[in-house]
Amino acid sequence: MSAPSHYQRLGVSPDASAESLRQAFRLLSKRYHPDTTALPQPEAEAAFRELQGAYSVLSDPDERRRYDAQLALMSVASGPAPQRSLALPPQLLQQRRPLSGGEWLALLLLVSAALFSLLLGVGLAWLRGVDLVQWPSWWLEAR
Repeated sequence: MSAPSHYQRLGVSPDASAESLRQAFRLLSKRYHPDTTALPQPEAEAAFRELQGAYSVLSDPDERRRYDAQLALMSVASGPAPQRSLALPPQLLQQRRPLSGGEWLALLLLVSAALFSLLLGVGLAWLRGVDLVQWPSWWLEAR
C-alpha cells in the first residue's frame, strides 16, 4: 500500500485554498506535536514530521503545482487506492484542550508584566508629585 498523499495527511481536498490548508495544519499540529499529544514520543514525532513535510509542499504554489502533476501521473499509472489519513474526525474539531504548562506560564508572565508596568507608572507619578487625574481645560472652564 502506498503512502497517503499530502492532501490526505492534512485532511483537505486537492482544491483547498491556502487558508484552509493553514487551518488544517494548525489543527493537526496541535494534535500531533510531541509536546502536546498523548501519543508515544516516536509516533508523535513521525506524525508531526509528515505533517510538516506535507504542509511545506502544499503551502508553496510552485511546489504544489509540481506535486499535483506528480499525483496525476501516479494516479494514471496505478489507479486510486484507499489510504490512511491523519485528519481529525469532524466531531473532535470542536473539543477544547486544557492549557499546557508553557501556556499557563506565558499567561502568568503576561499578567505579571501588565501589573508591574501599571504599578511602576503609578508609583513614578506619585513620587514625582504628578496628579493622577488631570481634568481637561475645557472641563474646568465649564464649572
